[in-house]
Amino acid sequence: MARGSNVVAALMLGTALTAAAALGTGQFRQRGGSAVRLATPQSFDGRFNFCRVAFRHNPRGDGGGWGVDYPRADIHLSIRLSELTKTLISMNGEGEPNHLVVRLTDDELFQCPFVMMTEVGALYVDEIEAKRLREYLLKGGFLWADDFWGSYAWEVWANEIGKVLPRGEYPIVDLPLDHPIFHTQFDVQRVPQISSINFWMGSGGRTSERGADSAEPHARAIMDRQGRMMVFITHNTDLGDSWEREGDDPQYFYHFAVAGYSLGVDVLLYAMTH
Repeated sequence: MARGSNVVAALMLGTALTAAAALGTGQFRQRGGSAVRLATPQSFDGRFNFCRVAFRHNPRGDGGGWGVDYPRADIHLSIRLSELTKTLISMNGEGEPNHLVVRLTDDELFQCPFVMMTEVGALYVDEIEAKRLREYLLKGGFLWADDFWGSYAWEVWANEIGKVLPRGEYPIVDLPLDHPIFHTQFDVQRVPQISSINFWMGSGGRTSERGADSAEPHARAIMDRQGRMMVFITHNTDLGDSWEREGDDPQYFYHFAVAGYSLGVDVLLYAMTH
């Protein structure tokens, strides 16, 4: 990976040592001592905000829900973006990255040039939410969907995103590794398969969380009619854990953090410049 030694050196400096949040019956609550930071009109100051989408859980889905990796993945990737690029990061009064949670019906969604969804095998969107997300994407927004495994979770995701962007009009396509998104700053030569730290440690170092059904990681996308990428999809891999759990175990860090941050920075820079 180009500049890999520089990435490692930068990541080793200031490495920090699962907070989770839930969305139920339309109300936010605290879990694990972490309050959900819901976006407000005052949250935006012209600098970068990591925006995470809170969505309702699909009872037929496969996944832990929108709050997986929250908030440490959001914080850590924002910090690394500030260290590895010249991007200005929005900070709160305590000097922590001003990471935000938005719902698909919130007007604040349209203040975020980039939003992320995790565990999208558990996604459910209704007609109103699908309309709002479609409007956001067609207006120039960018969605990254990550951390879902196997064919069943894929079908759930494909069905729900199909409500937003009908497959006949906006097909999901596989991205070749020579696509510019993989070379915005760092040269990513493969789609990394990153398992959760718990699976990796409990399985003796394996990375496919659904065995043969998730053996191959995929990077896919949905484009608009002009060819602009609206949705970036990483299936059979968990980029978020490589950010969230960067300081939990040295071996996990060395195995996954450089690849995870390289792709994360590339995607953020691509999203904000396209």
